[in-house]
Amino acid sequence: MMFNHIIFSILVSIILIGCGKDSATESTDDSTTDTDWIDRTPMPTARSHLSTSVMDGKIYAIGGVAPNLITLSTVEEYNPLTDTWTEKASMPTARRWVQTSTVGGKIYAIGGNEAPYNPGISTIEEYDPNTNTWTTKTPMSTARFGLSNSVVDGKIYAIGGVATALEAGLSTVEEYDPMTDTWSTKSPMPTARIGLSTSVVNGKIYAIGGAPIRGEAALSTVEEYDPMIDTWSTKSSMPTARAINSASCSVNGIIYVIGGVSDHFTFATVEAYNPATDTWTTKSPMPGARAFLSTSAVNGKIYAIGGVAPNLITLSTVEEYNPLTDTWTEKASM
Repeated sequence: MMFNHIIFSILVSIILIGCGKDSATESTDDSTTDTDWIDRTPMPTARSHLSTSVMDGKIYAIGGVAPNLITLSTVEEYNPLTDTWTEKASMPTARRWVQTSTVGGKIYAIGGNEAPYNPGISTIEEYDPNTNTWTTKTPMSTARFGLSNSVVDGKIYAIGGVATALEAGLSTVEEYDPMTDTWSTKSPMPTARIGLSTSVVNGKIYAIGGAPIRGEAALSTVEEYDPMIDTWSTKSSMPTARAINSASCSVNGIIYVIGGVSDHFTFATVEAYNPATDTWTTKSPMPGARAFLSTSAVNGKIYAIGGVAPNLITLSTVEEYNPLTDTWTEKASM
């Protein structure tokens, strides 16, 4: 079945049962693992299609989609040390599929769209956690959603995505300089795609997974971008092809790709990529499968936040992964 047709059917189901993303009838068998389970404070707003960024050891969960399909401008701050959430000033533009990045003490929310099947937007808004205020900045040249952002040397690279739900994915790469509030076009990604994830190791950006078109199968493609020389190269493919916001984080030079979906399957799968050896390793899966989640790393731990489960429930779940011990702890569930 074409993926856009799947999404349409699911949206109908969501209206009936309260939330969702992908097929509830099939998922991988890796949805459980032997970890300690500890009840902690849930994210106040259950949501999917959100983005998270870290500032001063705190994680900011921004935007997304509520269980009733309403697009959110909500911003909530999570402190892993105290396991507490705090509501912050809302983003001026409510949006889903938004991507956020942290540079120079500010968080930048880029792109996204404002409702299902709406076209992408080029909006960029800057959040200052110190003053709890938002400022509108110069928009991207290319309006899009389903993109991914990464930061190298104080510049934000907005990569891939799609202009509208019915179009093919983009290979577009644009660099944003927060110091001058300007955008410039860079060499396009070799594989155009939507729903990819990106992470940085040693000044290189790794574009992982995604799908060329929303109605096509997910990719296992990995491509490395070197901003210093503005060039791309192909790397070893990810073992599990997946898209639609699987999430990735880098810790100690290793990239961890977490969750996501391909065709009818929602994954709890975690696979680790070592750029130094161009090799992949399978790790302990998340306690629960989900897609449309977001991840952030604080003090060497990865926090997988929100998303949609295989049963179409939108989650407030926060699960903490320790790469050193390859174990998960459920920090919050709803």
